[in-house]
Amino acid sequence: MWRKACEVVVAAAVVVMVMVACVVGRAQGLAYDLRTDPSLYNIGVGIYDVTGPAAGVNMMGYANPAQINSGIHMRLFSRAFILDDTQRRVVFVSVDCGMMGSLIKTKVVERLQAEYGALYTNANVMLSGTHTHSGPGGFLEYLLFDITSLGFIKETLDAMVEGIFQSIKQAHEGVVPGHLYLSSGDILDASINRSPTGYLNNPEEERARYLYDTDKTMTLLRLEAQDGTPLGMVNWFAVHPTSMNNTNTLISGDNKGYASQLFEEVMNPGAMPGKGKFVAAFAQSNCGDVSPNIKGPHCIDTGLPCDLATSTCDGRVQKCIASGPGRDMMESTKIIATRQFAKAMDLYNDPGAVKVSGPVLFAQQFIDMANYTVHLEGGNTSSTCMPALGYSFAAGTIDGPGAFDFTQGTTEGNPFWNMVSGMLHKPSEEQIACHAPKPILLDTGEINMPYPWHPRIMDTQVGLVGQLAILPVPGEFTTMCGRRFREKVASVLEASGMEGVVPVLAGLSNVYSHYIATWDEYQVQRYEAASTIFGPHTCAAYRQQYTYLAQSIFNGNEVPPGPSPPDLSDSVLSLLPGVLFDGAPMGSHFGDVVAQPYPLAYTGETITAKFVSGHPRNDVLLGGSFLTVERLVNSSGVWEVVATDANWETRFIWDRVSLLLGTSLATVKWDIPHNTPEGTYRITHTGHCKSFFFGISPYFGATEPFEVVARPDVTLIEFAEEPQERNSGSALPKPWWLKIFGF
Repeated sequence: MWRKACEVVVAAAVVVMVMVACVVGRAQGLAYDLRTDPSLYNIGVGIYDVTGPAAGVNMMGYANPAQINSGIHMRLFSRAFILDDTQRRVVFVSVDCGMMGSLIKTKVVERLQAEYGALYTNANVMLSGTHTHSGPGGFLEYLLFDITSLGFIKETLDAMVEGIFQSIKQAHEGVVPGHLYLSSGDILDASINRSPTGYLNNPEEERARYLYDTDKTMTLLRLEAQDGTPLGMVNWFAVHPTSMNNTNTLISGDNKGYASQLFEEVMNPGAMPGKGKFVAAFAQSNCGDVSPNIKGPHCIDTGLPCDLATSTCDGRVQKCIASGPGRDMMESTKIIATRQFAKAMDLYNDPGAVKVSGPVLFAQQFIDMANYTVHLEGGNTSSTCMPALGYSFAAGTIDGPGAFDFTQGTTEGNPFWNMVSGMLHKPSEEQIACHAPKPILLDTGEINMPYPWHPRIMDTQVGLVGQLAILPVPGEFTTMCGRRFREKVASVLEASGMEGVVPVLAGLSNVYSHYIATWDEYQVQRYEAASTIFGPHTCAAYRQQYTYLAQSIFNGNEVPPGPSPPDLSDSVLSLLPGVLFDGAPMGSHFGDVVAQPYPLAYTGETITAKFVSGHPRNDVLLGGSFLTVERLVNSSGVWEVVATDANWETRFIWDRVSLLLGTSLATVKWDIPHNTPEGTYRITHTGHCKSFFFGISPYFGATEPFEVVARPDVTLIEFAEEPQERNSGSALPKPWWLKIFGF
């Protein structure tokens, strides 16, 4: 009887345990028990548009006030990856944007918790920017970052938060059991060190351990469903997305964005960019001193090499510019992207890839990086500093030089600029000593009017998935700082019993704090060192902090959350006017075609159409497109979309023709790919216009059909590798108002 009773009790207990497990699984959005196989994970991938306002907004990256965006070359995307062992879950998100900000992460986590409860937190959500310099700005809540965008731009922030949330939601809803594989390999022809004199100031014995002065290794994570179905790929490789220079005004994911598009195009045949199931992210790493402009810096007026120490020509930085490897920035972007894509595809198909196995673990802590005690070698201690920028910050880099007479490598102040900067805030003697040998140009940490100029609270985080250690860092680590950082954290993890550690540094994550150079590089005061805002011991401080997080994971020590970053959303200011109204010239309507494409076009040519347009800021068309290229399907009257404004081969260009009358022109260009099927095509334009009286309304326009035929072997047109633009033909006489209003 007792045996029978025990059997009943045991059976009931098993039933209860199963029910509890099911409830817990549902609460966490999980459907599988993977604990019997440590190499089996719950995996989800997602992608969504984050493009933001396409015109009239300063671009984030080069801090060039004249770089106001005027359209789209490629849309920007958020790519999310959920990795889960049924006990714990991490989310890594790579976003086509300049960098991450604490306000973005706060709002994304709030959205996730409203939808899924406590499953997603600051601790297990990792947001990393690719660092494209060709996206709309105004999304960071600290004043210095938003000066060139004339303050905070809510449309940019909203698009980013919505897109990141939607990409994670897609990943959450598509979770399946699967396996992960790691591979790595070198790309030798996609990067150079843009501050070689700074790098050379690192100890000779340390430099001797490495073949190159930039990190050439790409580390790739392949994600597969349990049945072998490809799910996604994310890799980490250090190179600046500055192939598109500071004269570009079309939104672009630059070399990393296009590399993602190339990979996804192969894995999602027939799908439009951002619409396929397979997600490929080319994430950022320690790119601080790494340029894609591999021809190197030259004086653009003479062709001679720049001065190595100061990156100047005749004593000024403005003419010392790096370029290449292409003939122009578009070709350079394509080449650097293709080289990253090719290596990623090799690694993705690597038969020797290592299967990931082990638990998912994570730790996160906010720290006050302006007051962090650093334990140095030899038993001494020091401290980080209140934020400040040095003179060489204003000099810019060989990818985008600054203004005035500032030069890189400046270690002494100038009485005139000291006086000018002192009008904002004169640094204390303690601050000057803390940052030495950096001469302080902007003492930003002490300026809080009208609200703080720089962040102090940094978001530090470690995410472990088996032997993969993802290390999201809040800024741009230089090559050598990144090497020291990865090596230190990996050694701590291995000492804790973790075997075969593969550490990846995910740059520009969670919050942005400019650059992080080594102490040795800091002494030279190139741009990266002058932009190391927390002083000469910043790199050492981050090594110490992430070592603490890694040790805490394995020691079981609870990590205090630390001081929360301030919410400045009610303090931020915007001086950028909104759209007042749009006007269509007399006798025309929004969406009208004012320049028809030529009725016959060959593959390899560029076709152009122009439309009466409203302002793109009226609606960012998140997840949509301002243009389509469409093909007539078998004379059935059905038009099939073959390209959008997210495609490489299209360009959406907007121009405000008359501010007084509110008239605008949208130009659509299509570089017809050589493999385009022959047939009948048209171009469409979708947008929104704003009226004084009726608010914002949608409109649509379409060109007359035109024929695309294969390029003949012999034509009257001399073709080159790049598309040749054929003059637009107009089916109608040019309207009188075009001349009056400048079309």
